[in-house]
Amino acid sequence: MVKITKEDALEYHQSGHPGKIEVKPTKPYHTQRDLSLAYSPGVAYPCLEIQQNPDDAYQYTAKGNLVAVISNGTAVLGLGDIGAVSGKPVMEGKGLLFKIYGGIDVFDIEIAEKDPEKFCETVERISPTFGGINLEDIKAPECFYIEERLKRTLDIPVMHDDQHGTAIISAAGLKNALEVVGKNIEDVTIVVNGAGAAAISCTKLYVALGAKVENIVMLDSQGVITKDRPGLNDQKALFATDRKDIHTLEEAIAGADVFVGLSKGNILSKNMVRSMADHPIVFALANPIPEISYEDATECRPDILMSTGRSDYPNQINNVIGFPYIFRGALDVHAKAINEEMKLAAVHAIANLAKQPVPDVVNEVYHINDLTFGPEYFIPKPVDPRLITEVSIAVAKAAIESGVARKTITDWVAYKQELKQLLGQESVLTHKLHDIARLHPQRVVFAEGSHPTMMKAAVQAKEEGICSPILLGNIDRIQKQAQRLKLDISNIELIDMRADSERGRRATYAKSLSEKRARQGYTFQESYDKMHERNYFGMMMVEKGEADAFITGLYTKYSNTIKVAKEVIGIQPGYSTFGTMHIINSQKGIFYIADTLINRTPDSKSLIDIARLSAKTVKFFNEDPVIAMISYSNFGTDQVGSPLRVHEAVDVLQKDYPELLVDGEMQVNFALDKELRDEKYPFSTLKGKDVNTLVFPNLSSANSCYKFMQALCPDAEVIGPIQMGLNKPIHFTDFECSVRDVVNITAVAVIDAYVAKLK
Repeated sequence: MVKITKEDALEYHQSGHPGKIEVKPTKPYHTQRDLSLAYSPGVAYPCLEIQQNPDDAYQYTAKGNLVAVISNGTAVLGLGDIGAVSGKPVMEGKGLLFKIYGGIDVFDIEIAEKDPEKFCETVERISPTFGGINLEDIKAPECFYIEERLKRTLDIPVMHDDQHGTAIISAAGLKNALEVVGKNIEDVTIVVNGAGAAAISCTKLYVALGAKVENIVMLDSQGVITKDRPGLNDQKALFATDRKDIHTLEEAIAGADVFVGLSKGNILSKNMVRSMADHPIVFALANPIPEISYEDATECRPDILMSTGRSDYPNQINNVIGFPYIFRGALDVHAKAINEEMKLAAVHAIANLAKQPVPDVVNEVYHINDLTFGPEYFIPKPVDPRLITEVSIAVAKAAIESGVARKTITDWVAYKQELKQLLGQESVLTHKLHDIARLHPQRVVFAEGSHPTMMKAAVQAKEEGICSPILLGNIDRIQKQAQRLKLDISNIELIDMRADSERGRRATYAKSLSEKRARQGYTFQESYDKMHERNYFGMMMVEKGEADAFITGLYTKYSNTIKVAKEVIGIQPGYSTFGTMHIINSQKGIFYIADTLINRTPDSKSLIDIARLSAKTVKFFNEDPVIAMISYSNFGTDQVGSPLRVHEAVDVLQKDYPELLVDGEMQVNFALDKELRDEKYPFSTLKGKDVNTLVFPNLSSANSCYKFMQALCPDAEVIGPIQMGLNKPIHFTDFECSVRDVVNITAVAVIDAYVAKLK
């Protein structure tokens, strides 16, 4: 599990703009006309339209994409009653999740009021602002009353996610787990440990799926909830049992088919799990410590199906699988409520998604087929990009069919496409890369082992399960640096290439290199001396199969690194050069830019290789390459220098590689504006196509382009440099790279290494 320190968390929250969310304009505001439209006098017209028809607020304001995350701070994330303002970081975090997963804007509202009546009155008065309300971290039993009242009095969706989010995800998981073991929900006995908001809502939803109340035993801090217990509230009374023979968890769980824990850590023993029925299903959802550890549960019952709330074990019950997409579907049909039909639709959509083949990005591009429906995978991964389409559409359809939608969607294909485009094709991109890398972690050598950025990235990559890192450098210096940075490197392999006499790798590597480069004048002694250098030593580890990938470049000159890569690893057959690419993931889409690092002034032959390698790399990321060869002139208007070289390269590419969609030379504005390009140059082979790959005529222009876009669009995600064309996964960074940049490159290197092994 990723280790989070207090210092890291506080720095994250206070750096730059304090907090995690901000408000941005969505309309032009630079001219006097813009401001007159935005405010007085223009703003009067939509006001009058809304006065005539209040539902027009969805048309003329942000109401239809705005959710309030509201709390009084009485039950914050396991911290308890810490107060409204103390819970604000959690509410901002919830807003962030709404935005990145569902494209939904959020105002977080912390109300300093514990009285349920006054709390509801406050929410009711501010409700016209919003298209939906997400209640958060409100203690039981008040949360039940608050939600029920607001659902009665308001005409917008209201959902207490602590109740229903966990209920929806766990119900989907239970449905699938029972299918895996071949049991019917009507027949199984279920033990629910916990009787708070989440436990009550989960159990209600299990009953809606077909579980029988008489087969359910619920426990709270006093033990089994029985019908003869005095003072039961209405919610607990729903699941009170009339059995007289059970009082404790140990007695209740004997012979049970299902255990659902929504209580506290380490209260379920191995013996209790051993006493359960064949193929027991255990959902140990206490966080961060589950009711029983995954290791203990699987050790004592190999036939168990297990879920936790943690991301480092299979089948995580994570609310982010549900709430962004439930609200997304509800908002898109201007729903008046989130009703039982919509919640059940979400359950079935999530459950069904786990039975579908994993995304094409895994199966077709990376050839990874390990995630298949069964004991280790019966709940979709939180980063599955299909959730926004599958769950949102199911919820929207249920809202329409149950009569709570103000707006009807008729073109579901178009709606699905809108959902796919909503997040600009992804910050999900890096989530995908990391998720795929975690499936098949590789041994990755980090060249500058004592560099703080490289060391932090290696530790983070290991914590995220992306790779098994190896740090090169002076071991004493690495350990002191780790101590200074408060990093745990106890489980990371350290290698000092200058003190490698015991294993004799330097001599072995030197012999191999001198034999490989004998006709280039390399002697054994010269090669042996080179093995003092981290790039030679690390790349030889990959070349000899003692590691799978190599990351370098934080303080190494590129010219030296390029020379070493060519000597040790070599260029792929069929190419005369190699290059690098940066991916720019912006609100306007994903763009692939080459060559950003290697070839200073490529000739036409090198440009042909760069274009071919770019096409190959774009396909690696499951995209169809549409390539524009960039210049300062268009289609032969300048016939000297770089335009001529680009022109010659395009001629060869179109003649010898007709399967490639490529054209040029052309200016960047014509490349990115297809209407302008089609009108001015209707003969282009890219007619009607959106360009996603830009190949520049030299290193200066390509490097300047991606850095300009990075500086101009701070919200854009930049991944790279990604190596193209070497025989082995050797990947580069630069001194400006952040820790996250290096981790992203590591994920690419891991996937690159795994795919190479499959060939």
